[in-house]
Amino acid sequence: MVLSRLVRAALEEDLARGDLTSDAIFDPDTPGSARLVAREALVLAGLPVVRAVFAAVDARVQVEALAAEGDALGPGDVAARLRGPVRSLLHGERVALNFAQRTSGVASAARRYVDALPATTPCRIADTRKTTPLLRALERYAVRCGGAFNHREDLGAAVMLKDNHLAAAGGVRAAVERVRAYAPHTTRIELEVDTMEQLDEALEVGVDIVMLDNFDDASTREAVARVAGRCLVEASGGITLGRVKTLAKAGVDVISVGAITHSARAVDLGLDWGS
Repeated sequence: MVLSRLVRAALEEDLARGDLTSDAIFDPDTPGSARLVAREALVLAGLPVVRAVFAAVDARVQVEALAAEGDALGPGDVAARLRGPVRSLLHGERVALNFAQRTSGVASAARRYVDALPATTPCRIADTRKTTPLLRALERYAVRCGGAFNHREDLGAAVMLKDNHLAAAGGVRAAVERVRAYAPHTTRIELEVDTMEQLDEALEVGVDIVMLDNFDDASTREAVARVAGRCLVEASGGITLGRVKTLAKAGVDVISVGAITHSARAVDLGLDWGS
């Protein structure tokens, strides 16, 4: 449902008034073929979106996958072969590429962070809600294609007490007690902490997860030692590729990285004519 709405909206944006160029040159039934080609090293994500775009344009267009979601492709590798009316291939080209370049860019960014983890660590890389408006479902899917994990999907998916919650509620204990009285018993409580004092309060009231917000490496190690397995520990804020191995070795359970989505660069995928 989400995908179909996105595809319809994107096609309306690009094709609502037709295609003056393609419609002038080609008859509706003139056959054609093209290849979806990687023009740089990337992790593939988004073939289902490509299929959905062309299915919405013209059911006669066939998309044959030649690579799997999550595959690492190099320059010149062919991800898919497309066959159908020339007009239809050209009508859907830009929209399909815009989606696939974005999702493959997110998957590629996620894979870089996953690959930076030590080989045997149980620590996992997760995304955040810092996603492109209306594209969250696609970007979360791309994160999984890259081998990382998803954080909460939306504000209703999990309890996460952040700095503004604590400030408005009057502190850690007050916020946690109110949430515990309100939320279902099946819901974990995650608390973002900025200081060791807040961490100690979190451990006293018994939260399920603490998020260490912008802790440096030494403070992270100290925090993990203080927690001593009493709850899960998540590191977030200012996470760079160079810090991933250090944080994992410090013993955190989750490293959440907003950059996987908010700063992912669209990769270079092209639609090359011919079979």
